[in-house]
Amino acid sequence: MRLKQKQKIRVKTNKNVNMKKVFFLALVVVCFHAVAVAQTSAVAPNVVDSSKFKPVVVPEGFSAQLNVVYTKVNEWDGRMDLYLPPANGKPTPVIINIHGGGWNHGAKEEQGGFMPYFKAGFAVANIEYRLTSYATAPAAIEDTRCALIYLIKNANALHLDPNKIIIMGGSAGGHLALMGGLLQNNHIFDSNCSGVDNVKVAAIIDKYGIADVNDWAYGPFIKSKSATNWLGAKKNDQEFIKSVSPIHWVKSTSPPVFIVHGDADPTVPYQESVALHAALVAAGVKTEFITIPGGLHGKFDKDQNAMLNTAIFKFINELEAFKK
Repeated sequence: MRLKQKQKIRVKTNKNVNMKKVFFLALVVVCFHAVAVAQTSAVAPNVVDSSKFKPVVVPEGFSAQLNVVYTKVNEWDGRMDLYLPPANGKPTPVIINIHGGGWNHGAKEEQGGFMPYFKAGFAVANIEYRLTSYATAPAAIEDTRCALIYLIKNANALHLDPNKIIIMGGSAGGHLALMGGLLQNNHIFDSNCSGVDNVKVAAIIDKYGIADVNDWAYGPFIKSKSATNWLGAKKNDQEFIKSVSPIHWVKSTSPPVFIVHGDADPTVPYQESVALHAALVAAGVKTEFITIPGGLHGKFDKDQNAMLNTAIFKFINELEAFKK
């Protein structure tokens, strides 16, 4: 009788031990899954559910190459969406489009409005870049330069004209467009994508972009947390801040710059574009500055946008590269 009781007790004890093992293993699995999810988020911060956005409509004969990897930094893939016209005759001009979002949000999939460029025979390269949550300055500039260099390197294969590259962006994208073009052959931010000595654009289209990062971070009009967050550990390094500010890269050989800005912009001060335009004029650079009266941060009405598109195409068609 005592033996049976001992056996029963032993069985119960073994069941408890087994239950503890099961619980421990389950806990390990849950923890491992959580770590895996966290790691996935860390290495792939720019993965976007494209089904949430309207696809870009292209004219008949155009081809779309989506999520082309133009650079790779550790586990991050820099991707662009390429919209290419049919390869008929001469190589085609190309617009590099860069989204805004204070360097901390936004996605290439949110971008659209390319039809006027398609109809004019342009290819479009719609790019993404590392956001602040993944990498602080100058990462976004490095990526922009890599995208530009990728297109120059692959111009023949993509049937693009490397002498007719227009780089364009709005807000933070305007800043990146300016940096990408104004750096020209200074390779300070090209360590991830060397191999092209002659880096150039035919023109820059700057839509209400940040021209002076120090002014946006600490200026009298706006003190932007987006700016100081993007600067990260360099937020008090004045020489570095100068190096990532387009206005300090203006010189007599700079490419032509088209600027548009609303004079009631509550996000990026209108005065940034006023100062940039003045610097370009002083350096003798071809430039045009359109002010949208009462315009906010890119929220222009239909007529204003139509006027703006007309002005941009007029500016492009008057460029030396486009007269040939």
